Amino acid sequence: MSKPKRLHPIASVIQTGKRLKGLALPGIAFIISVGRHGKEGLVGSLVISLVVVLIILLTGILSWLRFTFRFENDELRIEHGVFIRKKRYIPFERIQSIDLTEGILQRIFGLVKVQIETAGGGGGEEAEAVLSAISKEEARLIQEYVAAAKNGGAGETQFVQEGQPVFKISFGQLMILSLTSGGIGVVISALFALLSQLDDLIPFQRLFGGFEKWAVHNLFIIAIIVFLGFFLAWLIALVMTMLKYSNFTVVKTEKDFIISHGLLEKRQITIPLNRIQAIRVSETLVRHFLGYGTVTIESAGGSTANLEGANVTLLPIVKVKQIQSIIGPHISDYIFANSFNPAPKRAMWRYILRTWYFVIPIVIISLIFLKVWGMLSFILLAFVTIWAIHKYRAAGWALNEQQLSLRFQFIKRTTVFMKKNKIQSLETRGSPFQRKRNLGTIEANVKSGVGAGGGSVIDIEKSDIEKIFEWYSRNKKGDCTEV
Repeated sequence: MSKPKRLHPIASVIQTGKRLKGLALPGIAFIISVGRHGKEGLVGSLVISLVVVLIILLTGILSWLRFTFRFENDELRIEHGVFIRKKRYIPFERIQSIDLTEGILQRIFGLVKVQIETAGGGGGEEAEAVLSAISKEEARLIQEYVAAAKNGGAGETQFVQEGQPVFKISFGQLMILSLTSGGIGVVISALFALLSQLDDLIPFQRLFGGFEKWAVHNLFIIAIIVFLGFFLAWLIALVMTMLKYSNFTVVKTEKDFIISHGLLEKRQITIPLNRIQAIRVSETLVRHFLGYGTVTIESAGGSTANLEGANVTLLPIVKVKQIQSIIGPHISDYIFANSFNPAPKRAMWRYILRTWYFVIPIVIISLIFLKVWGMLSFILLAFVTIWAIHKYRAAGWALNEQQLSLRFQFIKRTTVFMKKNKIQSLETRGSPFQRKRNLGTIEANVKSGVGAGGGSVIDIEKSDIEKIFEWYSRNKKGDCTEV
């Protein structure tokens, strides 16, 4: 298939929509700010805005016309650019992963978006190649060409190997995932971000100038409104999570994990096994209480425009005790340890004191200025103390011949499993107070598509740190550093 082909015409609509979306709020702000100067200012701002929209529409169409792709000499060849013509040739054997996405527009026309990552191409501002609207048949051909090249049959297509099922989310798991997700924070943050953008555009002071006087006499109604607002945000987050992770399945082929999910927007992500740098298990407070966690893969793929390519959800919700039985047979060189060497007992007070540094001043100020009501600040002190003890109990490490496992907690409890040959650097830190108690901090970093991954554990035995360093430095001369 050497004849150059264009993307589907809907690609120009998708590209134009993205650009208009990015300019929507600044455009509204411009129209309102200029329109305040009278009728002539409003007309002028509308004319300028219309011209900008027409230019964006025109460049979107030109970009689509100038974008072509073809298969030739075992390569995917892409040419694009309106004024400056750019050519990109990608050998099939260099392609590490092919991610497929079916957005609403793509699904209407029976198309897919193909995002291609290559060896050595991770970490940039964008993927190596993005075909925003091609037919499913063309996407299948790319997969077959890549599979043929990797199996030594360059130039001959073959059907993509069917994989072995690893995981399929059940309705019960989907409900637990949705009910315990932190999506409500994202929804509320997005709402406040939108309001902050519109702060100069909407006359809040004039609209709600008399609100304070009314609020004093209607606190119960306000409480109900706030409760309903949070309930609505939680409901939106619940629906968003269910739509995103519906039909979540994981399949393993000989060399890859293939992950599919989504109801409105369908996604398929391919994770080469040889690009797995570490496996991370995260447990929020509620999920930890229920015995559930989320398993993610830190991969050498991805980019700043494709963060999911570097941190991919492998199991969105799963019983922590079942992780070994579910994915252990498919990644046999990883051991998902349940027993860890804990931080020493004398370290507990260091965990507590670190949280008190920020809370004690609040308690003192509250007692000085709020008098009796300031006693309520002791509730905050008790809460952060319990939280610090919980963080101390979570801290731990485990070691075997070829794997280092670190467990720590900030907001959620996290366990990172790292193979020795994937660890890029191993560092230790020790403050004077830590050294006085023969304690230290150990940090291990692995390569990730958008930077460094890994984890660190605070206040573990100095002798344990030395043991870990000795394990790592064996056949790793020059790869470990100490601070």
